[in-house]
Amino acid sequence: MSQFFVIHPENPQARLIAHTVEILRKGGVIAYPTDSAYALGCIMGDKRGIDTIRRIRQIDEKHNLTLVCRDLSDLSSYANVDNVAYRLIKNNTPGPYTFILQATREVPRRLLHPKRRTIGLRVLGNPIASAILAALGEPMLSTSLIMPNDEQPLSDPDDIRDRLEHELDLVIDGGFCGVEESTIINLLDGAPEVVRVGMGDPSPFQ
Repeated sequence: MSQFFVIHPENPQARLIAHTVEILRKGGVIAYPTDSAYALGCIMGDKRGIDTIRRIRQIDEKHNLTLVCRDLSDLSSYANVDNVAYRLIKNNTPGPYTFILQATREVPRRLLHPKRRTIGLRVLGNPIASAILAALGEPMLSTSLIMPNDEQPLSDPDDIRDRLEHELDLVIDGGFCGVEESTIINLLDGAPEVVRVGMGDPSPFQ
């Protein structure tokens, strides 16, 4: 049975953020708001959490998972980027963009595409997500909370709790945050490639 925290969308309560981090550090999987839609998250290297997220989403190891970061200070630790890619990311974050990048050896192998060794990376500006990441002190593994056969991510925290209360350890009610996924930008081959158009404006990358 999942816990349910109502966290203020602009001024997150420190006590609830601390409890959220405690749940994550114990191997929990959470539903939380981002700059685009609600997402699932767990500790970056936690096998149980990763398996739970893949089971809920019904995705395999070929589906790119995402590391969500508070800022760009983690970028060089987990992804290989040249100066052009770095400037593009810096100029468009935080925001509703996911960047596909070549992963470094710091990224656990179970998170990577088995052939390409790539990882999604995203810098979040949502106050709740930012507070969680700041308290956690490291990136969090994440993916949009879109259920199999659904066309849009879940947007109602009560609906998330009703449908996933036996799968998740925590559902955060951070208010409405949209029903579009992030825009995905592939930065592997020099010139940016818009892979999916979502909430983020794709024009800076075209």
